[in-house]
Amino acid sequence: MKKTSIYLDDSDVERLRRIAAEEGRSQAEIVRAALSAYEQARTVPRVFALEGAWTGDGSSVADVPEEDLLAGFGG
Repeated sequence: MKKTSIYLDDSDVERLRRIAAEEGRSQAEIVRAALSAYEQARTVPRVFALEGAWTGDGSSVADVPEEDLLAGFGG
């Protein structure tokens, strides 16, 4: 492991100190865990948008009359 320095606002220093004390872990462990969680949140695959897209009866929204589509929007 390498040692590094980070600059934190006073409130962030206090939050880091408090979390480390509450969890009985070092501040460095908390920072490493936060970095790992941040990285995972950034790199989550976004394939969920297609989840279930191939299921259903095969009909398309393009086949629904425009009046029916606008009915719920005051149209």
